Amino acid sequence: MRVFPAPPARRVPRAVRAVLCWLPGTVACGLLLACAAGIDPALPEVTGGEGRASAPTVIAGRRSLMPAAAVPARRASTAYRAPRPRIVPREAWLTPNAPTPPPARYANRVEALFVHHTDSPNRYDCADAPRIIRALHAGQAGARKWDDIGYNFLVDRCGTLYEGRAGGTERPVVGAHTQGFNHRSAGVAAIGTFTAGTPVPKAMTDAIAALAAWKLGLSGIDPRGAALLVSTNNLSRFPTGTAAALRAVAGHRDGYATHCPGAALTARLPTIRETAARLQGRQDASP
Repeated sequence: MRVFPAPPARRVPRAVRAVLCWLPGTVACGLLLACAAGIDPALPEVTGGEGRASAPTVIAGRRSLMPAAAVPARRASTAYRAPRPRIVPREAWLTPNAPTPPPARYANRVEALFVHHTDSPNRYDCADAPRIIRALHAGQAGARKWDDIGYNFLVDRCGTLYEGRAGGTERPVVGAHTQGFNHRSAGVAAIGTFTAGTPVPKAMTDAIAALAAWKLGLSGIDPRGAALLVSTNNLSRFPTGTAAALRAVAGHRDGYATHCPGAALTARLPTIRETAARLQGRQDASP
């Protein structure tokens, strides 16, 4: 039996061998960097042109490459923070014998402000606002047996802001104001009913804008932009677990099937957003 010699082995050029040695490590490093940045290529941009959302958008995509708890938190920009407006503490309207609410629940930050109206009479003396808030508190924490008033803040027609739900105005208190989207949001209720054709006092909208500028500025949020919030309740406009891109300053009806905050106040939301952006010092805000 004749044995034929094996063909000589072909040597791989040194340059090619170097590339093949470095390639796996380079790919691995790239994947680690992508994980650390929380990149999710399946998610589209949340905002529209010039960083603003045009309409609520349902986002459906794959999970991040790393668990949410492992993704480093991004630091909020402090360049556009607005001063804290005057807010009357809840002790000013709460009755001394009111029951103590359970410990407040907190999110890690506030990314959206939902605007409501209380659906109560408009003709009231602003000095009577504390009594009106007490009545709202009694209806929610008493008759409805909630743990506290649902709104984080309230505002009267003279532009006076009031602390609503307990837990601290500076902190990201989880309220009970927008079904499915109470986490990472705050709610402000305009005292009155603002259906179509109802005048909305400028002092009231200016106060809401000042609150939005300050509260969203704590998280570096542009009031004209969008917030990606995840629904926690099937009773909202979005099924549980759905990530929805909503306005950073939104109406109650954007997250829940309701007419609140009324057509008249809803029509003022664009102006409120622009005013809030100016108060944050954003140079591209409309004059």
